[in-house]
Amino acid sequence: MIEIRKATITDAEDLKDLYLKHLTKTPQETQDIQVWKDMIAAFEQDPNYHLLVGIKNQHVVSSVTLIIIKNLTHHNRPYALIENVVTHNAHRGHHYASMLIDQAVSIAKEADCYKIMLMTGSKEESTLNFYKNCGFDPNAKKAFLKKL
Repeated sequence: MIEIRKATITDAEDLKDLYLKHLTKTPQETQDIQVWKDMIAAFEQDPNYHLLVGIKNQHVVSSVTLIIIKNLTHHNRPYALIENVVTHNAHRGHHYASMLIDQAVSIAKEADCYKIMLMTGSKEESTLNFYKNCGFDPNAKKAFLKKL
């Protein structure tokens, strides 16, 4: 089992390692750890930004970001976006990301969100099935992306 909570600046080193080694397959610039700490501190102050982490043996082994976005439609109900779903390679298969996504969904429901959107760049069938098993409909909308 893992402890699930919002990230704090003490998680910066673990999050940097998790993101740079286990989330992306392309080389990332290695920013100074203070940049990570400053960003996490800013996230902590934002009530609509939820950087959730799964802790095992005092280390971050999984993470999910949930952002609540205010909205003028749907009776002014907000919507949510899930991004950066990642679990350390050595800890995959234990449903940690599922637990974090469940927590994110609970937070979105509590915030009265009318929907949660999630996009993945993965084409791997196992990843796509994972999101389907978490309740996300791959056919509900068509996503477009423009990289800047």
